[in-house]
Amino acid sequence: MRNLRVFLTAALAFAALAAVAQNSQEDRNTKAVRQFLAAFNAHDPAAMAELVADDIRWLSVNGSTLTVELEGKAAFVEAMSEYFNSCPSCRSEVRSLMSSGERVSAVEVASWMGSNGQNAQQSMAVYEFSGSRIRAVYYFPEEAVPDDDDSTAQPGETAVGS
Repeated sequence: MRNLRVFLTAALAFAALAAVAQNSQEDRNTKAVRQFLAAFNAHDPAAMAELVADDIRWLSVNGSTLTVELEGKAAFVEAMSEYFNSCPSCRSEVRSLMSSGERVSAVEVASWMGSNGQNAQQSMAVYEFSGSRIRAVYYFPEEAVPDDDDSTAQPGETAVGS
């Protein structure tokens, strides 16, 4: 009986430690996504690059089609620099984050100043991690921002990060 209690106590302790480790990884990854988006909003490709793996991949998901937009840290920094130069008013706001192990999903609302004034649209992104670095970002097609938001989306405009 004593051995059974020792075994059950050890099993519960191990399960608790595993849950704490998982939560710690999820918290770290969620924090990294928030830092990544803060660097995006600061238009700081170098700070963004500190958070990504050397072999970062940026992918667009559209239905059953997966398109690799870029690969590698150098290509990432160059693309972000060009993007910020072309859209100095672009910003992204996190509406929701959900972490599950090595992935963090985010609903982001992109906003920018267009020829007709302020524009906004939302998109789903999934950030995939390798250790503490973002190794892939999957962007899904943009959508109109729900009516409960004061912003309006302009169909056909480019989403932040695409």
